[in-house]
Amino acid sequence: MVIQTERLVLRRFRAEDAAAFAAYRSVPEIARYQSWDAPVSLEDAAASVKAYASGDPLEPGWFQYAIDFDGVLIGDLGLNLHDNLMQADLGFTLAPAYQGKGYATEAVRGLLDHLFVERNLHRVAAECDARNSSSARLLERAGFRQEGLRRAATWFKGEWTDDLVFGLLRSDWH
Repeated sequence: MVIQTERLVLRRFRAEDAAAFAAYRSVPEIARYQSWDAPVSLEDAAASVKAYASGDPLEPGWFQYAIDFDGVLIGDLGLNLHDNLMQADLGFTLAPAYQGKGYATEAVRGLLDHLFVERNLHRVAAECDARNSSSARLLERAGFRQEGLRRAATWFKGEWTDDLVFGLLRSDWH
């Protein structure tokens, strides 16, 4: 279960990833639009990494791929495979030191290629807080189309937020 791109390896999490995982997930700017709160303790990170390592990417539900650059964990991709095994939802997180270098786009494209070409998925969707313009631009660079804006749709971290909705069909994948 390894997906290789030009510079990255998308792989299963390992116990030794816990410290790097805790570090980037503890950055307030990274956690701002995510489901967790910063900081993330090493103990919580170790538990998450252990749970992620035991997941099955071929079964319905969430699976976290570790993004590895030269043996270093630099982020993760979450994929929620639907029960029909033909569509999924995507999420991503990248350590600040590795942002702005194309790694997240490369990782997302690598996973999409695997999903559409090797696993024959029909559709992958993603959504983000409308204020998270970096994530929206990444999704567009990866080939997603913005399909909608849900105004004040999510009560998140004490406020109503607008959600941008994106989708990509296998038939639109290059």
